[in-house]
Amino acid sequence: MDENYEPSRTDGEAGRVGKDKKKKKKSWDYDKEIGRLQVELAHLQAWIKKSGARIVIVFEGRDAAGKGGMIKRITERVSPRVFRIVALPAPTDREKSQIYMQRYIAHMPAAGEVVIFDRSWYNRAGVDRVMGFCSDKKAQRFLELAPRFEAAIVESGVVLLKYFLTVSEDEQERRFRRRIDDPLRQWKLSPMDVESYQRWWDYTRVYDEMLRMTDSNHAPWWVVPSDDKKRARVNCISHILQSIPYERVKFEAPDLGKRQKRPADFVEDLSVRHVVPDATS
Repeated sequence: MDENYEPSRTDGEAGRVGKDKKKKKKSWDYDKEIGRLQVELAHLQAWIKKSGARIVIVFEGRDAAGKGGMIKRITERVSPRVFRIVALPAPTDREKSQIYMQRYIAHMPAAGEVVIFDRSWYNRAGVDRVMGFCSDKKAQRFLELAPRFEAAIVESGVVLLKYFLTVSEDEQERRFRRRIDDPLRQWKLSPMDVESYQRWWDYTRVYDEMLRMTDSNHAPWWVVPSDDKKRARVNCISHILQSIPYERVKFEAPDLGKRQKRPADFVEDLSVRHVVPDATS
C-alpha cells in the first residue's frame, strides 16, 4: 500500500484532524526538549566517567544534512575531555601509505571517554569512491572488511553507534543557497559540497550500497531523517541515550569551606596592566 495513502474523510473529520495536528504542532517546544536531553547527557557523562565506559559515535550522511549542528547540541553542555570530537582532515602522504584503518584506530576512546567521529572510516565508501580518491576495488574491499573491523571494536567492550543523516534534494539545495548568501555560513560551503550537489545520484548509489553492506547486528546503521533539523536532533539524541544503559550517578557536592583572609602583609601590585577596552560603552 502507498505509504502516503489516507482514507477519505468527511469535511468535519478533516477539520478535526487539522485541529489535532495544529494542536500537536503547537505543543512542540524544541528549546525545552533539547534542554532536557542535555541534562540527561550530563548524567550520561557522569556515569561514563565513573564506570570507565568507552563510547564511539559515528556521524555520516549527506552534505548539509546537519551533522555539525547535531554534534554541537550533543557536546555544548558537556566536557570536551570526556566527549571528544574527531574530524580528520585529508590524509597526508604518510597516512596514505598506512593501513587504511590505522589513522582511525589511533583516536579510539580510553576508559571514561566518548569519541564522536564527524565523518569516519566510511569516507572510503562515500567521498573517496565518488571522487576517485580510491579505486572501486579498494572501496569494495573496505565494504567487506568494515563489519569485521567494527565487530572487533564491539568485542573489545566499546559501545559503537552509527548514524546516517539524510536530507532531500530540495532541502539540501535550500541549505546550500543559504550558505552562499550568508557570510556566517559561507565557510561551510566547500568545493566537495558543490561536487556532492552536482553528483547527487552518484552519492545515492554508493550510500545505498554502504548502508546495505555494513549494517550488522553488532553495529547497525540508524538513519536520521533531517529535513527538520530540530526534530532530527531531538530524535537522535534521544536514541543515543536509550542505546546506552547508563544510570544516574549521585553528585557528591564538595564542601567549599571558608576562603582565606587577606594577609596583613599583602601589598597590591600597581604595575601597568593591559586591560581589554570596554566595547559596549
